[in-house]
Parts: sequence; structure tokens; C-alpha cells
Amino acid sequence: MKIAVIYWTQTGNTEAMANAIAEGAKGAGAEVEVFDTASAPSDLSAYDKVAFGCPAMGAEELEDTEFEPYFASVEGQLSGKKVCLFGSYGWGDGEWMRTWCERTAADGADIIGGEGFIANEVPDVDECKAYGADLAK
Repeated sequence: MKIAVIYWTQTGNTEAMANAIAEGAKGAGAEVEVFDTASAPSDLSAYDKVAFGCPAMGAEELEDTEFEPYFASVEGQLSGKKVCLFGSYGWGDGEWMRTWCERTAADGADIIGGEGFIANEVPDVDECKAYGADLAK
């Protein structure tokens, strides 16, 4: 099982989530590569599953200068792909994640667990590792 974990972070919370998710998936036997959006691959075909991470920005939306353009560029590859979405937020109620899940499902992706994984502010590393282990199944 080969998994790509691709994220954008502003405060470091989503990066911490990405690294803990990757650690949990590796611990469960998966081969995992972690990328920030600047170094992420444009072709996702080599990966069985992809985990995308982005915090809530502005009015509960995806970060629009780096992450959104990257995600939009790979959306056409998500049909039939097992995907998880994760990120942190500091306000609101997680609307950005619900909207992102709807968008990704409309792309034809199979969202693991049916919903995204979110952390309010600082993530719980153990929860992230457990999520990563589940991702590797």
C-alpha cells in the first residue's frame, strides 16, 4: 500500500497532523511519502490512497494561493481514488471541511470514513496516528 500525504500549513498544526498521520500509516505497514504542496507530485497514479491536508482559512475555505490551485490541478485524478481530507481550524464549526468533502465526493473520490478529520487548533498527535493507522487498512 502506497500513500501520499500532501498538505499546506500556516501555523504548523496541519503539518503536525500530516506527519503524525504518516507515522501512524507507516506503523501499520504502509509505504508513505509526505509532501507540502510546493513539492507535491502532479501525477497521483502511483499512490493507492492520498491524504490531503489544509487548514480552514478566511471564511472557512481552503488556502487559495498554494493549496487550492494544487488541489484543483489534481481533482481530475480523484475519481475512484481512496482519499482522506484533514486539517485544523481555529474558528467556525468545520464548514470548510464539509464543503471540501462534498467537492471531493463530487470528483468521484471514495472519502475514507465518509468525512474529513479535523482538529481545533493544536491536534492530538495520538488521534492523528490512529487515523493514519486506519488509513493504511
